[in-house]
Amino acid sequence: MEHNIYIYILIMAGVTYLIRMLPLTLIRKEIKSTYIKSFLYYVPYATLAVMTFPAILSATANIWSAAVGFAVALILAYQKKSLISVSLISCASVFLVELITGI
Repeated sequence: MEHNIYIYILIMAGVTYLIRMLPLTLIRKEIKSTYIKSFLYYVPYATLAVMTFPAILSATANIWSAAVGFAVALILAYQKKSLISVSLISCASVFLVELITGI
């Protein structure tokens, strides 16, 4: 059985269009529910976290160096350090852990 890639692309384009178009056409009024507003507010952050967390753990040669870099980044971000300092110090911590462990 031969598969036509253009049919797959058309179906995917249709599904993507419907997912984006239907809320705009069906929801015309302002959303007043605080539950739905808070849910929609946090969806991008949760999606970004779900997408980046596995990549953080698999980006280095060793999972422990990645975990140390992630922990350092979390601590620095919680202390409201700048983005540059968080990224540089967490990269340096990953480098030090991999240098010490000999990976």
